[in-house]
Amino acid sequence: MRNYIVLFVGCLLFHLAGTCSLPLIDRDEPRFAEAAREMRERADFIVPFFNNQFRFDKPPLTYWFQVASYRVFGENDFAARFPTAVAAALVALVLFSWGKRMRNEKVGWWAAIIFTLSLQSFIHGKAAVADMWLVLFVTLAHWAAWELFKANTEHRTSNIEHRTAFWWIFYFSLGLAFLAKGPIGWTPLLTVAIAQRFYRHEYLAARFKFLRGILLVLAVVCAWGFPALVRTHGEFFRVGIGKHVVERSVATMEGHGASSVWMYLGLLPFYFLTVFASFFPWSIKLPALWKNLRAQRDDTDQFLLAGALIVFGIFTLVQTKLPHYTLPAFPLLALLLARRFECLRLSRALPIAMTGVYLAISFFLSPFLTKFFPSYNLAHDSRPNLKPEMEFGAIDFAEPSLVWYFRDGIHGFMTPLKRKQAAEFMSRSGGRFVVLPTTAVAEVFPNVDVSWRSYRATGFNIPKGRRVDLTMLLKPD
Repeated sequence: MRNYIVLFVGCLLFHLAGTCSLPLIDRDEPRFAEAAREMRERADFIVPFFNNQFRFDKPPLTYWFQVASYRVFGENDFAARFPTAVAAALVALVLFSWGKRMRNEKVGWWAAIIFTLSLQSFIHGKAAVADMWLVLFVTLAHWAAWELFKANTEHRTSNIEHRTAFWWIFYFSLGLAFLAKGPIGWTPLLTVAIAQRFYRHEYLAARFKFLRGILLVLAVVCAWGFPALVRTHGEFFRVGIGKHVVERSVATMEGHGASSVWMYLGLLPFYFLTVFASFFPWSIKLPALWKNLRAQRDDTDQFLLAGALIVFGIFTLVQTKLPHYTLPAFPLLALLLARRFECLRLSRALPIAMTGVYLAISFFLSPFLTKFFPSYNLAHDSRPNLKPEMEFGAIDFAEPSLVWYFRDGIHGFMTPLKRKQAAEFMSRSGGRFVVLPTTAVAEVFPNVDVSWRSYRATGFNIPKGRRVDLTMLLKPD
């Protein structure tokens, strides 16, 4: 128990380092954080909203955890990211336990360390998004499936009875993985379908209880999904699955992926190349791992390899591409490396060095980057003059971070405006403000009222990859 506590607390503190000093990064983090805030305000835990509009992009599990965090820590950047750090620490615990059952405690420690200190885990262990919860439940499902397969290879009754209890963990994890990020959470089913070809033993179907298990998965999903579909008249399914799963698979979304057939073909090796950055520093051992696996592998190696390759294969075929999509495969890669830590000559100094580098980034680089977040800085500078009843609009910069940071001081929602609408918007009665590019101020407001307050912030628009210079014009009551 001491080892579990030390590992969990250590990983939690590691992932929380720097989360207070770095503003939420557009676009995904503010969307999740704000949707959870609006869920709490509405006391509606079925249908998520963002900026007073339906948000069908993701199922609600991450929002639920964020709402719980808000109740403890308040509605702030730290609270929005805290559940993700918890999920990342829990993944480390799962890998520690799984590694111990595979071979010994050393394998468990190495698996947890390798996953935690990979670059993509460091980034997404701090991000207020759904990915780490998906990773947790997909890893739990893979572990439970491995236990059920191994139960067929052992003849000790006590072990078999213990391992058969994993069937409900397998299916319950699949249900929660869907609630975290949708159908991609069901990839362990494909791992099982492939693994049964080399785990050829009697009573396998009875051990997995497929019919009963699928009913359990559907019960978990439908407990939320059915009322969500009824209340949105089927829109949650049409947009959430149709657009954000099917369309994302066959078309580029938000500029992430190929815009032509030739570019799609050229990007097929994308994840097999980006893994060397995403899984750094351990990726330097992947060629040696592959060579070792080709020479000799057992059933467990084949199971882990199948699970990892399925994740890479699915996202290779999906047209929308982002480096972190393959993160659910990293725990399996960590276990494959940990099982060979001696023959691969994994250095014990490397984890210490990487921990120092990551903590230096968290504590020293994150505060420095704050000045590049214009939404955060505008909201911070204007806070003394914000009032709850104010309305606000945005021109040519309707990023989610504006909603998240300004709604901390006001009750209204952001109104996206065209340039020709701005003057009429600001002429309405009551306090209000508008955010627009500084270069457009003279065009949109040729004669700025002397009673208005003005704030300016420069920074970087990360989604569009370009520098921005924004001005905020605030009309007092």
